[in-house]
Amino acid sequence: MNTNDPQFWQMVSSIVIAVCFVFMAIALLWIALTVRKVVATVKNVEEKVEPLLIKVDAISVQGREISVHFNEISANLATTTKYLAESTELIKDEIAELRLLVNDTAIVAKDKVAMVSRSIDRTHMQVTDTTEFVQQKIVVPAREIAAVMAGVKKGLEVLFAPAPKQIDRAYEDEEMFIG
Repeated sequence: MNTNDPQFWQMVSSIVIAVCFVFMAIALLWIALTVRKVVATVKNVEEKVEPLLIKVDAISVQGREISVHFNEISANLATTTKYLAESTELIKDEIAELRLLVNDTAIVAKDKVAMVSRSIDRTHMQVTDTTEFVQQKIVVPAREIAAVMAGVKKGLEVLFAPAPKQIDRAYEDEEMFIG
């Protein structure tokens, strides 16, 4: 192809646009995989935390039952049960904080996905604007210059063409023609 040909520049701009779309698709796939991993991690943490909550609740109930039954037997056992209940509350507090952390992480992940989506939209608009700019500032003027050059070429061909030869004889058919 010739670089003076407008189709060449249209092809180059189409290739640039295609490469941009490929990179955007790769970026979207990478984001989707990252979000998928984050969601899987959050679900895994929730699955591990849920049995702990059940166990903590069961331990709390058992501790209270033991304190009621053996309250008369030993004052020391009541103190031990008290410490166990406090530990259970601390564990519940820690688990609640973990839940808040997991929720905050999910919110941040959603915000990041939205930010990346906006970035992709902005990139798409910039690519479209660039393509339109190239079309208006390079391809259209190049097409007009090519048309002007073709006209100049034809004009020069007409100017420098050899003069037509004079016909010195007439044919029989031509003499009979009246027109």
